Amino acid sequence: MSKQPASTTTSLTTAPITGQATDVKTINGIEVPFRGAGFAPRPIRGVAIALFIVLILVAEWGTRTGYISNLTLPRPSDVFATFQQLWSSGLLWQHLAPSLSRLAVGAALGVSVGTATGILIGLFSLIRAGLVPLVAALFPIPKIALLPLFVIWFGIDETSKYALIAFGTFTPTVVATYGAVDNVDRTLIRMGQSFGLSWFSIVRKIVIPGAMPGILSGLRVSLAIAIILLVAAEMLGAEYGIGAYILEAGSLYDLERLFAGVVILSVLGVLISTLIGWIEGKVLHWRG
Repeated sequence: MSKQPASTTTSLTTAPITGQATDVKTINGIEVPFRGAGFAPRPIRGVAIALFIVLILVAEWGTRTGYISNLTLPRPSDVFATFQQLWSSGLLWQHLAPSLSRLAVGAALGVSVGTATGILIGLFSLIRAGLVPLVAALFPIPKIALLPLFVIWFGIDETSKYALIAFGTFTPTVVATYGAVDNVDRTLIRMGQSFGLSWFSIVRKIVIPGAMPGILSGLRVSLAIAIILLVAAEMLGAEYGIGAYILEAGSLYDLERLFAGVVILSVLGVLISTLIGWIEGKVLHWRG
């Protein structure tokens, strides 16, 4: 007696969480969704917070029981107490305000000039031929190594810090921007040309919106680099700033203050990343 093979059919449905199409196989009348949904990510709330809490609890337990030396890692509770002292004494804002000012000015200069340069490279072959080799030569240079040179050129005051952050954010922004312009769908550009759109209209309505996802992704990377360069710049000749605060704490081997400064930088990075994500949601709402 021969066994009948299981009947299998494949249909296309929509995932209830991601809203993206997934394969569904019907085997003997039973629908079996394709596992993985084409590797489409789905939001899972609370996992990052839970993992962070677990790590903090493990660090607190390890430092209190002696499994982790206090000379290596301070207690998270002591770091939190140090942060509270910074807040109550007003030192937090005294160090944070100059850092935010330097970060805003330097990053604004570097990102704005870098974005404009990247768009020009993507649009004009002559500019591409002249600037791409130069950007390729500047991009791999460790920007922190140029800090003494910027001090010689611009002095040890705020100008050298602005210049270092601006230069450090300029090159990655240029690379990300002209790469994003290159990846714009050429079919859309040809369609715009067939409808009689002017060159400026094609750039404004097709090229810039199409390149915006890549530009914003590059902005996320550039601002992370800006925070790194901010700390390096403030460790040289700055009286106030998060970098100067961390340098002073490290020279005194005050791990609680040092880690408090690191936590401030980490929170700053998370806030900037969240802000960029919010901007992406507003600017790129057309992607759905």
